[in-house]
Amino acid sequence: MNRSKWYALAFLIGAFVAGTAVGVAGDRTFEHRYPREGPRRPMDRMSRELNLTDAQRAAFDSILENREKQLRALFAPIRPQLDSLNELGKGIKDSTHEQLRRVLNDEQRAKFDKMRADAKKRGGDLRRRGDKGPGPDSGSRRP
Repeated sequence: MNRSKWYALAFLIGAFVAGTAVGVAGDRTFEHRYPREGPRRPMDRMSRELNLTDAQRAAFDSILENREKQLRALFAPIRPQLDSLNELGKGIKDSTHEQLRRVLNDEQRAKFDKMRADAKKRGGDLRRRGDKGPGPDSGSRRP
C-alpha cells in the first residue's frame, strides 16, 4: 500500500475514534442533564404507544438484544483506544479544574469543589444504574 493510502486509512481511523469519543461524551453530557428513569423506559413507552402485543414486545426485545450484541462486537476491537481516550479526557478535565480553581478566592473555591463533587456523584449514580453508553461493557440502555 502506498504512503497516501496509509495516510488516508490513518485519517479515517482517527476520525472514527474521535467521532466516537465526541459522541459518547455528548451522549453522557445529555444524560446528565436529562437522566432517564431506567434503561427500559424508552422501550416501555414505545410499547405503550404502539400498543404492542406480548408476542410483538418479545420480538422487539429479541431484535434489540441482538443489536446490542452486534454493537458490543463492533466496539470490542477499539474499546482499549476508547478507554485510553477517556483517561486522557479525564486528565484534561482535572487539569482544567485546577486551573479554574487558581482564579477563585477561598469561598468560591469551596463552592466550586462542592459543585464538582455533586456532578461526580450524579455521574456515579447514572453509571450504577447501568447507563454507561455504547460498547462491550455497557448496560442495555436504548431500544
